[in-house]
Amino acid sequence: MRSRSHSLPDPNDKPVIWTVAISRLSDLFRDITLEFDDRASIEPINLGFEDAVRHIRERMETERCDAVIAAGSNAAYLKSRLSLPVIIAKASGFDVLQALARARKITAEIGLITYQEPMQELAEFQATFNLKIAQRTYVTEEDARAQINELKAAGIKAIVGAGLITDLAAEAGLAGVFVYSAASIRQAFEDALELARFSQLESGRARANPLADALRAKHGLNDLRGESAAMQAVRHSIELFAKSPATVLIQGETGTGKELTAQAIHRESQRARQPFVAINCGAVAESLLESELFGYEEGAFTGSRRGGHAGLFEAANRGTLFLDEIGEMPLPLQTRLLRVLEEREVVRVGGTRPIPVNVRIISATHCDLDRRVRDGRFRADLFYRLGGLRLTLPPLRERADDLAALAEWGLKNALAALGTRPHANLHAEILACVPLLASYTWPGNVRELRNLMERVALFLAAEPLQALSPSFIAAVAPELTRENAHGIPPVTAQSMVPSGSNKKESVHAVLARFNGNREAAANHLGISRTTLWRRLSKPE
Repeated sequence: MRSRSHSLPDPNDKPVIWTVAISRLSDLFRDITLEFDDRASIEPINLGFEDAVRHIRERMETERCDAVIAAGSNAAYLKSRLSLPVIIAKASGFDVLQALARARKITAEIGLITYQEPMQELAEFQATFNLKIAQRTYVTEEDARAQINELKAAGIKAIVGAGLITDLAAEAGLAGVFVYSAASIRQAFEDALELARFSQLESGRARANPLADALRAKHGLNDLRGESAAMQAVRHSIELFAKSPATVLIQGETGTGKELTAQAIHRESQRARQPFVAINCGAVAESLLESELFGYEEGAFTGSRRGGHAGLFEAANRGTLFLDEIGEMPLPLQTRLLRVLEEREVVRVGGTRPIPVNVRIISATHCDLDRRVRDGRFRADLFYRLGGLRLTLPPLRERADDLAALAEWGLKNALAALGTRPHANLHAEILACVPLLASYTWPGNVRELRNLMERVALFLAAEPLQALSPSFIAAVAPELTRENAHGIPPVTAQSMVPSGSNKKESVHAVLARFNGNREAAANHLGISRTTLWRRLSKPE
């Protein structure tokens, strides 16, 4: 059934999404479509490359479409040739691991073919689990066919890849293992809905319901997990900051939960029922960031949309605008941002008319803004304007008391996603692994721990009788046992054994092994530095 004409739609119209796929990806798209029938008008286009481009261009002359979903080389081809937004469905690292596990059940001789870029992360995996994975990349169908023929000649029996790759592998008489999961495709549908709803908001189609689901803060205080003193202080600060209309500057390392914290502040505030809009200032080109933030008038530049474009300040009116990685914002835009904060009005690119906005700004950064101010890379006046209230999120290495709970929560969720029941004694098994986990510095913080637990879950699901142990985790994640930034020596089986029953001797022995580094010793023991100090100061 064809979509409606693209005359201005009724406010209650569903977003219109077209899925473009050939081969087995079409079946996965069809299955996921059923879950979104009540939220969008979705139609499959079972064509690829130039045929799909021609078909879509013809239909766009008389029909409306808000977004297209495709994958792999087909998606890249469409994105470069269509004016429509193209959402690219991407296989996650978890998808790849699952596909490799399925391929391993078929043969030990496995090939992985990806579009344009190889997966560098698999090198460690191959060595740890004695997997022979031949990686190749492709750009065109002819290129993919040539890569498969080379792998076949080299003795490869199974090929992991997207639909085009698995079809070509089957043609060559090899086993094709499809890399995409339902979860990844489902995420692409969610992304397409979010983009379509934002387009509806700015064009006036959603005025009857100005707060689309895509502009809601999805996380609250309960999503900030951990009972350590550091996390209790963070939650207390969030509750206090939510009562104030002042700007907030969140500082913290990658993976500490800066956006989650921003959403929690919004959810606890009086603006909770209003939009929460987020943008990563470091992920958008400078030439686009200005028009994204402030909007533009018709004719402001070549290719500008008829009627102009509302920026994110306007989209977030009466709500919260979250500026992630604010330290990456170019100096010229810092000047414009400061003016908006001071005047409470925005002027679109190419325009002269000031538009009043009532927006609370929450910004975040992983970099040292004080240093950037001293170096002249960040305006001092903007820094002080953004930092009305400041909150520094603790890195995971300073939250050793939370490691066990976070690891258990992440592992249980990952096992549930695989349809696998956790061990009855999982809690005790996790506690036994805490010294190993605490010996690592976690540069990626909670996000890295969550990703590790997904990796562990994959192998536990493949071997249900396998107990969770430090040696098992060390095999799955060899990076944990390497010397890290604190100079902690690799964890060995011997180092996992308590040095004695006397607690004071044990603490002193650990401290000596880490050359007097109290933070490293406390992390290894799974205690805070204060607890370590108390134990060291007890009389004999």
